[in-house]
Amino acid sequence: MKNQEANKFYQILQKRFSRRINLDLSRIKYFLFKKKIYPNQIEGEIITVKGSDGKNSVVQSLKAIFIENKKKITTFTSPGIISPLDRIFIRDKFISFKKFKNISKKIIKSKIKLTLFEAITLIYIICINKLKGFDYHIVEAGAGWEKDSINLWENPKIQIVTNINLQHLDLFKVKTLAQVVKIKVGFLSKNTNIYIGKQSPYVLKKIKEILKSNPSKKYYYGTDFKIIKNKNKYFYKDKKGKLILKSNKINSDGLWDNIALTIKVARDLKIKKEIILKSIPKISFQGRLEYIKNGKLRKFINPNEDLLLDGGASIKAAKNAYTYLKKIKKPIYGIWAIQKNRYPEKYLKQFKKIFKKIICIKIPNEKNFCSSKKLRNIARKLKIKNEIAKNIPEALNKVSNKQDKIIYIFGSLYTIGKFLSLN
Repeated sequence: MKNQEANKFYQILQKRFSRRINLDLSRIKYFLFKKKIYPNQIEGEIITVKGSDGKNSVVQSLKAIFIENKKKITTFTSPGIISPLDRIFIRDKFISFKKFKNISKKIIKSKIKLTLFEAITLIYIICINKLKGFDYHIVEAGAGWEKDSINLWENPKIQIVTNINLQHLDLFKVKTLAQVVKIKVGFLSKNTNIYIGKQSPYVLKKIKEILKSNPSKKYYYGTDFKIIKNKNKYFYKDKKGKLILKSNKINSDGLWDNIALTIKVARDLKIKKEIILKSIPKISFQGRLEYIKNGKLRKFINPNEDLLLDGGASIKAAKNAYTYLKKIKKPIYGIWAIQKNRYPEKYLKQFKKIFKKIICIKIPNEKNFCSSKKLRNIARKLKIKNEIAKNIPEALNKVSNKQDKIIYIFGSLYTIGKFLSLN
């Protein structure tokens, strides 16, 4: 009920604030100035997380380790998966709908023209502004960094950069990967600790070129820490030694690479390895290669059918998912929806010979999503058997029968959020 109310109220915010991404810090800084809120005076260390893929998984991993270590933390993430309340976590729970609504109304009352992302950021900043006794605030950036609305702290304790790849060219108005790298890491603090996640050789080279003049301490995946995979076992290794990692909830090599980032940060913050190892099995990533065992939507399928969700929308995420799916011996049927700017044909190409059939859907009330007809045409072009469905329940009905199978819902976190809200 709380999530339904929050989602309904969020629709009001979507009408009140521009959903168009307009990277400019002047609006949010003006609001903070008028309200005499000074981010640099907020109590607790700031950890910012930016990149193209893996930001949320890094936030969730750090959150789990810190909570296991009895630290008082907050987190800010984007997007909310089930409801906008998911985006703001304070100590041991998500923000209440009452508080979310009350702060939103105050922001609306200011009559300052803000984007929707800026408004949600301000809700978080107002929430943490007067907190006492908190250890860390883990803040996930939006698409960019230099003019991203969370770039409000001069000297954050830690700045984490996850995998950078070719996304949001239309948003940044650029054409090359080198330009994207510049946007992501070219404006990091010069008085912080920078942790760089696993990158392609080209991106890593560009990052090092850009950060050469940055005097902050820097730690790189591959040089200072890494994941070693031996058959089906995963090991973390850095200069302090090797850790054996165990979890039944993590099904992607890419997610393990992101966990490596958080382990390195935790070890450098002098968190004991016993605490880290105890937290790893508790880490789960909602909507990222996640199996759904219960819920209302399972009534549309048979008990012998496995339901698997993945909201990864980038080419990199598709490749990671393919690596996992190709190991599965059961037939796989897909339910697919994706945004227009996510290179849908190139995205689907990554799943070569994976699907027996795909059901194409469109998420309602989301104008940036491809139509089901367009997705069907892409599937036809790639010679993948396909159908169209009006919604997720109808799609489940179309693929369900007595045969053992994996039903894989994929293409966007918005799609996964819609599923989970229905479930």
